[in-house]
Amino acid sequence: MPFSRMHSVSLIGLDAVPVEVEVDFIRAEKTLFVIVGLPDTGVRESKDRVLTAIKNAGYPVIGICTVNLAPGDVRKEGALYDLPIALGLLSAMHAIGTEVHRDYLIVGELGLGGDLRPIQGALASAMLAKELGKKGILLPAANAYEAATLPGIDVIPIHTLQEAVQFLQKPDSITPVVHTLSENIFSLATPIIDFADIKGQAHVKRAMEIAAAGSHNVVLSGPPGSGKTMLAKALGGIMPELTVEEALEVTKIHSVSGLLGEGQSIITQRPFRSPHHTVSYAGLIGGGSYPRPGEVSLAHRGILFLDELPEFSRSVLEVLRQPLEDRKVTISRAQGNFTFPSDFICIAAMNPCPCGYLGHPDKPCIDSLFQVDRYRSKISGPLWDRIDMHIEVPVLRYRDIAQTAPGESSAVIRERVKAARQRQTKRFKTHKTNSQMNSRELKQYCPLTPECHEVMRQAIDVLGMSARASDRLLRVALTIADLAGEPAITQEHLMEAISYRKS
Repeated sequence: MPFSRMHSVSLIGLDAVPVEVEVDFIRAEKTLFVIVGLPDTGVRESKDRVLTAIKNAGYPVIGICTVNLAPGDVRKEGALYDLPIALGLLSAMHAIGTEVHRDYLIVGELGLGGDLRPIQGALASAMLAKELGKKGILLPAANAYEAATLPGIDVIPIHTLQEAVQFLQKPDSITPVVHTLSENIFSLATPIIDFADIKGQAHVKRAMEIAAAGSHNVVLSGPPGSGKTMLAKALGGIMPELTVEEALEVTKIHSVSGLLGEGQSIITQRPFRSPHHTVSYAGLIGGGSYPRPGEVSLAHRGILFLDELPEFSRSVLEVLRQPLEDRKVTISRAQGNFTFPSDFICIAAMNPCPCGYLGHPDKPCIDSLFQVDRYRSKISGPLWDRIDMHIEVPVLRYRDIAQTAPGESSAVIRERVKAARQRQTKRFKTHKTNSQMNSRELKQYCPLTPECHEVMRQAIDVLGMSARASDRLLRVALTIADLAGEPAITQEHLMEAISYRKS
């Protein structure tokens, strides 16, 4: 029967969903090639690549070919269907006489000479193959090590269309790629900026240590040149190494977005994303007709640094509310709802006023009160509430710059951070941090003494903290207790947490 069926995938958001590539072929005097099943322009152009690649592989096609990409109500994008269409057509022409393809998902873009080119979303495709109970996946050799980071599935590296045909005829002709991950590959390299190299700012360094230990959001406010950007970039050097599970999550996001470097199979360091203040809201949280991850998802398990915070559009900043609160982003389109993870530490930096010198001990501020209010009003109250710590970064004096005694290194601080994270893992029985505690967990793990209740009463009644801000205060206090190795929050921990909320 001149009909065949191959199994492939479609990338929707961050997930791969199964697609059946049905190919029907009838020999005729003329060649006609039709693709149906809601294909985009890239998929419709597959016919020219497929026909030329098959001809150059030594299999001339003369006849009527109909390709159906099922299900028909799911839009198909990109060139990853070239290989399954070509193999389906060859099978329908009886050039492939086995049913080996039933056990494999097949993806890949063809060159005109029949060579395979890299695709996006190889890891997501491998995850779907494993979920469907397939034996393995056929994909371009350039993506093989990326897909092989997922254990328990055969990853078959394909260089050319001829190789793919050979494998389906003789499955033993190609050895699956094996890529065993070890925890050692995630060990941190020497940080570009070490905390020992940062002069002064002891209380700001302490705040960054707390942020790393509990995944707390921080805004740094201070005059130009006080070290805000340097402190934000140094934060990655004191955060714990990625686990294998976290690395697979991050790699999947970057793979679907096409951001894995050439030859890179897995991301081994926590992401650090620093979008320019001209970024659009879609660029920040994700979007498009068929949504793709934005900066908040590309920063998943890492750091999102927003430099010059008030220079961002207010409408852009407001879309940060959901990812900061829920650690995920949900985008609704006519095609459905798309949810992207966004569990990151947000570090924002800003000047105290447009000129930058409000409160400077030597340089006078030239801005009017109206200009200062307008500058700060871009950051709404609800957004301020979602930032755990508000830190003043003072101007450095000469005695700080000339200091020769080395401070604590990032490696030393990181060990304390890792110990605090281990206490949180033991507490929650999962890789969860204090910043993610819900209301029930706050009551369970943050019991307060009468003295602590009095401190909280003053923080709420006198300082005017909201209920959300007070909850975040307790989370920060619990992280301080974890860093100190204390089993519960004390009055000292609360007072220190309050000192990190200047507004």
